[in-house]
Amino acid sequence: MERKKILLVDDSMTTLLLEQMILKHTLHEILTATDGDEAIRLATQEQPDLILLDVVMPRRDGFDVCRALRQQESTRETPIILVTTNAAGLEKGFTCGCSDYVTKPINGTDLLSKVRKHLGQGLRGAGDGV
Repeated sequence: MERKKILLVDDSMTTLLLEQMILKHTLHEILTATDGDEAIRLATQEQPDLILLDVVMPRRDGFDVCRALRQQESTRETPIILVTTNAAGLEKGFTCGCSDYVTKPINGTDLLSKVRKHLGQGLRGAGDGV
């Protein structure tokens, strides 16, 4: 089975570590970025199969990053799951081109379900201990 790449983007190391812990039992390669510019660079360079994208970040927010990724041929179709504390702004997220969302605090079962939905069934032990 081919290992798929997931790019995690968040300026909070706590959130990045939590997402990595939730996804550690998957068969996927995990990449991380801590700001929007790094996310765009890594997404273009590494061609992840899925992006988990924080909305609130300094300098370049998740909405701007999502729009920028949708304008590039190489990332136009990549599923982007917004990670947000405020579900009220989700209409803007979908307008910018996001595929889905999860809310903070992150629910591991919900996150794994959304990852599975967008990447297929390549998760081992997805329901185990999350």
